[in-house]
Amino acid sequence: MISLSKRSSQNPGSSTVGIESILSFIGIVAGAAAGWKLKFLTASGARMAFLVGSLIVLGSGIQGLMLLFLFFITSSLFSAFRKEEKAGVEEKLAKSSTRDWEQVAANGGVPALFAILTLWTGDARWILGFAASIAAANSDTWASEIGPLSKEAPRHFLTLSKVERGTSGGVSIVGTGASAGGALLIGGASIFLFPGISIWEASMIAAAGFLGSIFDTVIGGTIQSRSVCPECGLETEARAHCGTATVHTRGIPWMTNEMVNFLSCLLAGVLPVLFFW
Repeated sequence: MISLSKRSSQNPGSSTVGIESILSFIGIVAGAAAGWKLKFLTASGARMAFLVGSLIVLGSGIQGLMLLFLFFITSSLFSAFRKEEKAGVEEKLAKSSTRDWEQVAANGGVPALFAILTLWTGDARWILGFAASIAAANSDTWASEIGPLSKEAPRHFLTLSKVERGTSGGVSIVGTGASAGGALLIGGASIFLFPGISIWEASMIAAAGFLGSIFDTVIGGTIQSRSVCPECGLETEARAHCGTATVHTRGIPWMTNEMVNFLSCLLAGVLPVLFFW
């Protein structure tokens, strides 16, 4: 089982800890600013990224921040990759390649919570939950950004009927493969960033992340909120379209895309913690 390294509270005079804290702070500010400048984040998204990053550094150190950056950088690059081909998909979804504070909180809030639990309890098992929740966010984002580029139309996971690209609950071989790859990347990176994490524990992180993405698909295709644009008739997850508010038609009204993402990250994070309890 992974063991926690000594923290600054245990050795407040450590120059190494001080340098690490300064570098982490610079990294958070630079990352949030770069994300905003490159239009990966809105202004509110950049502020939330700074808050999430600060909490993660507080609880899991610079290693946790590096894992978060790995998710943010790869997901942002895939969001921008062949963006013009995914324009129709973004219309159906409640999100775009430029993330606002709600999207950042939905994907980063759970890892921040697990990082703080690590600091509060001193129990290293929460680090596994931290990494697994990031694996779920990465897994889902890779699937959402790479899946729509598949030449084959996705199929609904329940009916197996073909659905439009960007439809929640739709799956494809390309999207599923991307989902697995996103989870494996975070699981593998955890071995190098957190000394003491075994291959078995890293495998659990990746598996939990992939399961979190599957949970996202199931909830997204069943009870997630759906609306219709009164102007053009497009079914969408967005609150507004064509400059007007959309009308809720089915699903649980508060089960938004952000809520589904939050719950999938939470489930993924809890799984390895319970497994190794």
